[in-house]
Amino acid sequence: MNGAQWTIKALRKKGVEIIFGYPGGAIMPIYDALFDSEVEHLLCRHEQGAIMSAIGYARATGKIGVCFATSGPGATNLITGLADALLDSIPIVAITGQVGLEFIGTDAFQEIDVLGLSLACTKHSFLVHSLNMLPDIIDEAFFIASEGRPGPVLIDIPKDIQLSTGKLISNYCINKKDICSIESDIEKARVLMLQACQPILYVGGGVGMAGAVTSLRTFISKTKIPTVVTLKGLGAPDYTEDCYLGMLGMHGNQAANLAVQKSDLLIAIGARFDDRVTGRLHTFAPHAKVIHVDIDPSEFSKLRLANVSLSGNLNDLLFALTQSLSIDPWRKKVKSLKLKYRWSYQSSDDKIYAPTLLRTISENAPYDTVVTTDVGQHQMWAAQHMQFSRPENFITSGGLGTMGFGTPAAIGAQIGRPNHMVICISGDGSFMMNIQELATIKRKNLPIKIVLLDNQRLGMVRQWQQLFFNKRYSETTLTDNPNFLVLAKAFDIHGICITYTSQILDAINMLFTHTGPFLLHALINEHENVWPLVPPGSSNDAMLEQ
Repeated sequence: MNGAQWTIKALRKKGVEIIFGYPGGAIMPIYDALFDSEVEHLLCRHEQGAIMSAIGYARATGKIGVCFATSGPGATNLITGLADALLDSIPIVAITGQVGLEFIGTDAFQEIDVLGLSLACTKHSFLVHSLNMLPDIIDEAFFIASEGRPGPVLIDIPKDIQLSTGKLISNYCINKKDICSIESDIEKARVLMLQACQPILYVGGGVGMAGAVTSLRTFISKTKIPTVVTLKGLGAPDYTEDCYLGMLGMHGNQAANLAVQKSDLLIAIGARFDDRVTGRLHTFAPHAKVIHVDIDPSEFSKLRLANVSLSGNLNDLLFALTQSLSIDPWRKKVKSLKLKYRWSYQSSDDKIYAPTLLRTISENAPYDTVVTTDVGQHQMWAAQHMQFSRPENFITSGGLGTMGFGTPAAIGAQIGRPNHMVICISGDGSFMMNIQELATIKRKNLPIKIVLLDNQRLGMVRQWQQLFFNKRYSETTLTDNPNFLVLAKAFDIHGICITYTSQILDAINMLFTHTGPFLLHALINEHENVWPLVPPGSSNDAMLEQ
């Protein structure tokens, strides 16, 4: 068995069922071994599309996403996806071909130091120096990708090692480190909870990745603590809870931001105090003590000093912290804030108002629908106005904010969950960035539903230019967009274009009932902004309103 054949066999042994990739010279032996294997491969039309499909698959299923690319430009095209997976803690194993060992360092054709390039955007990277290393490296890569705080791992395999033959044996020994918080810290946290009059639960993406959604919801139902979420925390709490306030931060719900600012105890669960959440850091929850619960100890007191830090199995920690609290006056205040700042869906005319469209889609979509987004105004509107039954049903690029993410992520999600509806919410700017992946949708006839909010602008940048750059609209006008329905038709994707509110219900019915992929192209006002907005460098209680 040669190295390429061993690689495919090892992936199959790891339970890998689907690989997203694009072939090329330096990875050709691995593709040859793939040809008659049991592992399915999906040919994406760009390596960035391949790794973002792997991310969507991992996010939707909880499994490790795997992708292939060749050396040189193939490998460099993975870098953005690796960075996206690192910042959002997504388990990915990316395997790249490399020029033969004797050519490394000679500027050979399609040679690039992908190991060096990837060090800043992976959890770990490997260059396979010998055939005997290959089994251990594959085992270790899968362990590292999923252990503790998940993340992407790169394996760079020179072509001569792929072709070398030998009897390969894995000697890798898993050295799992259990991080357990001591009982005294748990007791300190319980005391802080009992002393608090106005606690807030601040939930991040770590809850879903830890498989702790049920434990979190039990904790909330018994403690009755009002809850806010980050962008990646959406879907973790039950959104029907009467003191659930939704997303906080730069484009968060006003009630969520104000409640956090008034709190005297902040219990951060699987969240990292990102700048888009906190606003001006030293003014964030200024009166609150902090209990920080996270799998990654490096996050403790990195940005906000924690009074108590707890690391370990989140299900166990939530169980240990659960207790009855006397906070009825605070809950009454929170409900009042929630009522006062509830969303309004009234628009000034009969043209389509994006929040209304997205809310209507959310209310009528089948249960357990998966929503992916690109990045921009549409992303924030989706986060604000759509509701998600669990975290894996909302897949968006959080930490990196990668335009072009939504379509390939939807492909991966649909492959991973073929019996669920998958909707991609995109904007006309983002949609064009990985438009070639419509060919991937066509190849597999994936029934992905694309909702394209088209304002002929780079909407979020335009909004900032309006508010903070004296309306100097530099390079944000997209009036030369293609005819998106004609473009979709070229890939055998049917669609409809709508302009008025009265068309929404019929259009949504067509979107949901069409058996194949479908494009709902909605024309929206180019002057519409996302509100509220915490200006950069400002406190979260200094929100701008419409």
